Amino acid sequence: MTESPSTAQSPTTTRSRAQRRQARGARWRHSTVELAAVFLAVATAELTANVVVHGHDGPVLLIASALALLATAVFHAWWAHRHPHGAPPPTPEGEAGPPAGTMLWRLRTTVSDAPGSLAAVCTALAALRVSIISLQTHPLPEGTVDEFLLRAPRELPRAGLTEAVALAGGREIWTDPADAHDLVDVPTHVLGLATRTALDAAELPVALRQLFGRLTVRHFPRRAGEEPSPGLAGHLMRLPTPDGALIELSRPHLPFTPTEFARAKALIDLDGVLGPRVPKVADRLRGPAGTELTVRRAVPEDRAAALAMHHRCSTETLRRRYHGPVADADRYLGHLLDPRHGQTLAVETADDELVALAHLLWDDDSAELAVLVEDAWQRRGLGVDLLRRMAALAAEAGVATVYAVTQAGNTALIGAMQRLGIPLDYQVEDGTLVITAHLAGAADQLPDPWPSLPGRP
Repeated sequence: MTESPSTAQSPTTTRSRAQRRQARGARWRHSTVELAAVFLAVATAELTANVVVHGHDGPVLLIASALALLATAVFHAWWAHRHPHGAPPPTPEGEAGPPAGTMLWRLRTTVSDAPGSLAAVCTALAALRVSIISLQTHPLPEGTVDEFLLRAPRELPRAGLTEAVALAGGREIWTDPADAHDLVDVPTHVLGLATRTALDAAELPVALRQLFGRLTVRHFPRRAGEEPSPGLAGHLMRLPTPDGALIELSRPHLPFTPTEFARAKALIDLDGVLGPRVPKVADRLRGPAGTELTVRRAVPEDRAAALAMHHRCSTETLRRRYHGPVADADRYLGHLLDPRHGQTLAVETADDELVALAHLLWDDDSAELAVLVEDAWQRRGLGVDLLRRMAALAAEAGVATVYAVTQAGNTALIGAMQRLGIPLDYQVEDGTLVITAHLAGAADQLPDPWPSLPGRP
């Protein structure tokens, strides 16, 4: 017959338990003394009141009571000096306290579909003093993709975080710094994006990028006799639209999951059911010589008025705007006025005649700015006003940079971009100038694009 060995306890564990028992005993003694003092004070006050009211030596007793209170106060001060309230005891050895500085991380890893696999990852994170703020699970045919929002000590490097998850059984690990905007729970975030998409068709590409991070969105129009082929293949997602077109999403740094495919399809289906829509926003402009001008969001029905403006523009104005043959300018309007590709602002007179157009076209994490002002209305501030509004709309959509492509000699556009008052970069190649404006940190310098509508959604 053999005896099983007993489980030994470390001296650190024994010392920690003894310290906790000692602290609990001290708290009980302190509470008992305070309770007894309260009862004694109440009884003394009752007795003193009865004697003062019904006795013959009331004034003497009052003076004696005052002296007793004074003596008690002096004793309490002496006791507090001899037994001060010290700082809380230090954290016992082996027990981690809260980290002094933290940062947020997004982490995604694939684990095996087996009991305890997620628990092993969570245990590894806890050992590094990493808090799990939120968790999403994406089931796969084999395994599960777990996506975490973490709060980790600032001194913990990305490599250390990745190594700990890998040792716990995680594979295909991806990490990325997060910020306060990621603290919104996923259902609330998705509903907010759906609301923005429902109000404005131009928000669909922005919503997809905010839902899945950095990706490329391409829109392929419907071709006669060709049916779109939807599907999900690793880093590529293809989804049909109700009108027969195809939207393609690509994300090289991270493969898509079936759960993300379903979310994207729901947003695109919502966009198709609601159809083309543009919010009815407008603002008044001060035109020269008292002319009444209105700036508003353009709609596909403005195509005829935009074509008429093209025909009033000079060849040089159209060439500076479209960077190509003037004959191709008219065919671009269908794409530019489609709200699914971006936002377009139109300036019209009281006679419903368009005199300027400004386009904000989504391009991955950035957006392209383009402005066309009819010759008779140039150098009157319309271009600068439109650029400021478009930059503000881009900042509202979370775009970090906007850029304008023009000819190197287009001094009017260069001057208008400089008047935005935000950092600019210039790149010239073969006579083509690209001006990039950095909106990060400069959003407060941009005006409200629709100041006359403070209650707009």
